[in-house]
Amino acid sequence: MKLAILSRAPHSYSTSRLRAAAEQRGHRVKVLNTLRFAIDLTGPEPDLDFRGRPLSTYDAILPRIGNSITYFGTAVVRQFEQMDVFTPNTANGIMNARDKLRATQILSRHGIGMPATAFVRNRADVRPAIERVGGAPVVIKLLEGTQGIGVILAPQAKVAEAIIETLHSTNQNVLIQQFIAESRGRDIRALVVGDRVVAAMRRQAEGDEFRSNVHRGGRVEPVTLSPEYERAAVRSAQIMGLRVAGVDMLEGNDGPLVMEVNSSPGLQGIETATGLDVAGAIIDYIAHEVAFPDIDVRQRLAVSTGYGVAELVVHAGADIVGKTLGESGILDRDITVLTLNRGTTVIPNPRPKQELQAEDRLLCFGKMDEMRSMTPRRRRRASVRRLPKNSAPAQSPAPVPAAEA
Repeated sequence: MKLAILSRAPHSYSTSRLRAAAEQRGHRVKVLNTLRFAIDLTGPEPDLDFRGRPLSTYDAILPRIGNSITYFGTAVVRQFEQMDVFTPNTANGIMNARDKLRATQILSRHGIGMPATAFVRNRADVRPAIERVGGAPVVIKLLEGTQGIGVILAPQAKVAEAIIETLHSTNQNVLIQQFIAESRGRDIRALVVGDRVVAAMRRQAEGDEFRSNVHRGGRVEPVTLSPEYERAAVRSAQIMGLRVAGVDMLEGNDGPLVMEVNSSPGLQGIETATGLDVAGAIIDYIAHEVAFPDIDVRQRLAVSTGYGVAELVVHAGADIVGKTLGESGILDRDITVLTLNRGTTVIPNPRPKQELQAEDRLLCFGKMDEMRSMTPRRRRRASVRRLPKNSAPAQSPAPVPAAEA
């Protein structure tokens, strides 16, 4: 295959290892500076220029988008997606992971275990938020921080309030997060490729430091994950829309607690700790998947008038509870069920014999009117009425000049 690695650091460890792994496997690979692309939307088809010239054809890209160029970098990745070039990490996935608040919101929606988290802006809401996450000590995180920068441990509520107030005064957005005492200074990084964890390491902070990032001097050691930790890592990456990701987890008393999902994980620490060819695993995965590029399902399926994608919830007490999918009548109403979500389990392409249970969530494609009619809050589409006569807003009186006031 012909592969482009989007990176502004061609000589960094991660980029160099990925390039070498691709070349060792006989692939053609180039490292392209993300900022030298130009998106061309003037012609009949979407296109990209690189260094002022039309870009040649590529089978796949591997984005290594830095935090400082997230907006432009994801725009370039999105353009490759529109051109049907395979990417293991979509633009939406990168954007989701880059925003810590958005990532936490998405993961919590799917029942992923995480430290209790709050997000507030008004000064009066800070103390109640600290109490809701379990009280001091608390962890304060800048939304845009990376590599442990912008992560502060506040030992007392008053200290936390002062820190948050100071950060808010400089227009910084922060998360207030529960401090997991049993995992102090220690976490796990799982490297997810596709639908499996290919390598994992435990990071241990030095001395009194509670941040275990390698960039802050943390020690690393290989670790074999339990099935529970592997499932949490893989599900978190897939929920975020990433097929290559570093998932950071704390070891809580009740199981894994996901802290962060990284869309451009560094490879040096984990390859050094485990001795495994992680870069090669990433290249092998891309080569295997290149014939089936990811697409924006909603974008493709929602272009037919009257059709779209929606989620139907099987509410307790509904007459289809206990019936099979075929007996429910859903399939007879021009509706295709793509997946059935039951708690944390996802059943793809459920069969007509699949029995429905209360609180099942069905991801469906079909006629929107038919799907709306199956929800308990059925409403007729409101017609567009004519404006009543004399409906123009009253004109505000002209301001009185200061000299006459």
